[in-house]
Formats: sequence, C-alpha cells, structure tokens
Amino acid sequence: MKTFFKYFTLFSLGGLLYMMIEILFSGSTHWTMGILGGLCFLLIGLINSTFSYDFSLIKQMAMSAILITALEFVAGVILNLGLHLAIWDYSHLPFNILGQVCLPFSFIWFFLSLPAIFLDDFIRWQLFGEGKPHYKLF
Repeated sequence: MKTFFKYFTLFSLGGLLYMMIEILFSGSTHWTMGILGGLCFLLIGLINSTFSYDFSLIKQMAMSAILITALEFVAGVILNLGLHLAIWDYSHLPFNILGQVCLPFSFIWFFLSLPAIFLDDFIRWQLFGEGKPHYKLF
C-alpha cells in the first residue's frame, strides 16, 4: 500500500504541475495533460532512481527531455491526429514533427527537468524515507 501511495502521490503532483505549466504559458490545458504530466514525472523519477548518484544531472536532464518529447509525440499522435482533439499544434514552430513536438520545446523540457529531478528526490527523501540525494553535475 505504501508503494501505491508513493507512486500515486508522485503521479498526481507531476500531473498537476504539468497542467499548471501549460496554463501559465498558454492560458489553458486539457485533462489528458494531467495524465501525461504524471507519467512524465514518474518516469523522470525512475531515471533518477535507477542510476547511481554518479550519473550526472546533465545526463538525467537530457534523458528526461528526450523522454518527455517522446511521450508528447505519442500523446499528440493519439489525441491530436488520431482523435482530432486539437489540444496543441506546433506546426508554426521550427523543427517540428507533424506539429506535435518541436526542438524549442525539447530544450525547454531539458531545463524544466532539473527542478523535476530535485522535487522528485526531495519528496522521495522527505516523505518516503528514501536516501538523501547527492548530485554530480557532469
């Protein structure tokens, strides 16, 4: 039960934060972005907890940005192209793929993943008694 509560807490927080970021930048969001954000936050935490503390923050951030971009692409293909929900469209941005993801947002996810990594570590340490985090920049 403790494991379920931990992952439910992390998923919920990630989903809420993802939706808040969308509202801040675009003025709106969709409930499916809560699911996508929760999944992204859980997976960022798994990257973080799977590798040792010798795994650099820069590598974690790069892996997180790639992961988020890939999940956004899959979600966009299903939700926007498949179900025609028109939640977002990046066709007007440079280096986009089918209007669902673009390079500028991948860079943004790279930098936003750093606070996500720290937050995940802090929650796991303070609420769930996991090890105190240690970081290596490079």
